[in-house]
Amino acid sequence: MAHVSYARKKPAGFWGLLAVFAAFVLFLYGPMITIFILSFQGPEGGLTFPLRGMSLHWFYKLAEGLGVVDIGAAFKRSLLLGAVVMTLTMLMSVLAGLAFRKKLRGGDALFYVTVASLIMPSIIVSLGIGLQFRLMDSGIKSLLDIAGMTETLESFGTSLGLFTSAMGAHLTWTLPFGLLIMFAVFNRFNPAYEEAAQDLGATPWQTFKHVVFPLIAPSVVGVGMFGFTLSWDEIARTSQAIGDVNTLPLELQGLTTTVTNPAIYALGSVTTLISFAVIGVALATGAWLRRRRG
Repeated sequence: MAHVSYARKKPAGFWGLLAVFAAFVLFLYGPMITIFILSFQGPEGGLTFPLRGMSLHWFYKLAEGLGVVDIGAAFKRSLLLGAVVMTLTMLMSVLAGLAFRKKLRGGDALFYVTVASLIMPSIIVSLGIGLQFRLMDSGIKSLLDIAGMTETLESFGTSLGLFTSAMGAHLTWTLPFGLLIMFAVFNRFNPAYEEAAQDLGATPWQTFKHVVFPLIAPSVVGVGMFGFTLSWDEIARTSQAIGDVNTLPLELQGLTTTVTNPAIYALGSVTTLISFAVIGVALATGAWLRRRRG
């Protein structure tokens, strides 16, 4: 009996849609790939093609520093801020997810107010937070003056800072994403597991620790990944709320007007690789947790 093969015919418009998708991917990742390639220019290389040799010269220059800008300090500030924002985003998202499993008075309004931060212009959020903390500064100085605490008043600068206003600005961006993820997780969560644990005599804390959390842990890792990566490269919400220090993205933005060699491309490549490293660690951790759960 002859073997007959039937080739699946591509639907009309398939190649056109594929071309549009390929163009979109190229548009999305093309600039990043270009910067990554140009960061390996030789010592005589410039900011554009063609490449003049291949070396790590500009990465060494980056390690030495870029003029008066302390890249190392900005790098540490961004890492610390990202770690704190990631931790708070995970903690608050899990707690909110648990709380919203029950009907809360005013819960709908609270949810919409929280998620509305995603559609508000980032620069407006930053300006508002910066203004709020400057008003707080005026109030604190007035209270110190009234209390006669002259030395404290003279040494007081501003309450704007990395772990005050900047952290709050970043949480307005990361927390809504974490809430949406955890709400989706708990909407699919089967309460029969908790009921079984309680029937066996487990306390609420033991039920959460040994039953609920292991089941939601991969999603919590995903929330943490979003929290760190969104904080790591945030500029607009940081710009007016950071105070007298800068994070790495703000330093990078400022360097675009002063640095005219591929060292700035090297810095961009390093920050991008760190983002990919965090994503890789999060995916590996999530996969490990799923295998352990299984």
